[in-house]
Amino acid sequence: MIIRQRTNWFRMLFIWKGSVLRKIIPQLAMITLFSLVILYFKGNIYEYKVHLNPAIFTLLGLSLAIFMGFCNSASYDRFWEGRKLWGSLVIETRSLTREVLTLINDDEPNAKDKKQEFVRMISAFCWALNYQLRNKNANEKLKNLLSAENFERVKDKKFKPVILLDLMGAWLNRQNQDKKMDTIVLASIDNQLNMMSQIIGGCERIANTPLPFAYTVLLHRTVYLYCFWLPFGLVDVVGWMMPVIVLFISYTFIALDAIIQEIQEPFGEEENDLALNSICTTIQFSIFEQADIKQPTLDVPTQYFID
Repeated sequence: MIIRQRTNWFRMLFIWKGSVLRKIIPQLAMITLFSLVILYFKGNIYEYKVHLNPAIFTLLGLSLAIFMGFCNSASYDRFWEGRKLWGSLVIETRSLTREVLTLINDDEPNAKDKKQEFVRMISAFCWALNYQLRNKNANEKLKNLLSAENFERVKDKKFKPVILLDLMGAWLNRQNQDKKMDTIVLASIDNQLNMMSQIIGGCERIANTPLPFAYTVLLHRTVYLYCFWLPFGLVDVVGWMMPVIVLFISYTFIALDAIIQEIQEPFGEEENDLALNSICTTIQFSIFEQADIKQPTLDVPTQYFID
């Protein structure tokens, strides 16, 4: 994901990173070339003059804009729900770390090491969820965070975040059995694990349930049919400026169509998807700092970054 400070209006006209323009240049070039051909032949196809009243495109454009607004709202709702779920994960991981560090009474010499091992499992959980949503193998990342025993239990599993929750629950149960925390504290901490389990389910719901395909097909077809018909309606009205006007209108509709397709899958790795790697890095740095685990300095971007 690109996060960039807003600049002045003139520079915004030429921003390239974060724009969908790169994706739609071939389509815009094709429509512009088609418009030039229509202009050259003055709207004639062989001996037949194609008459399309510009008022028709006003009605079609209004209907198309309303439908695109609906699809855009639906896609952005998915994007924002995903961001809220990961925002909740930031809160829950910090709370869980605090409770483990402060509410478990352990006077053994290696108590700090055991708690740090648990904190590393929390970080591993976040990275495992990240990689699962992006259909990537998390083993290389998890190997550096988990103990050899825990890594062996997790490495071949399909739903690694769920298994890591089980391992964290088992770790907490052992602390309770060893009388290092009472049942009330265990129930309180277990509630954090339940919240993290709900976050997994929420993310999986978004990732596995895209917008209905019929909406996508209808929107895509309507946008391109509108853009290819438009030159016939404008050729006798605006003359030689017709290709320029068509290009501008086509850019508006096709770019919005591309944005809708991009943000409806918020866990991907495109420029406008959620910055999951950066969120995981922030979580890891934060909870490691709480647990006094040595780590590199966290670099905060000053202008923009790509996740």
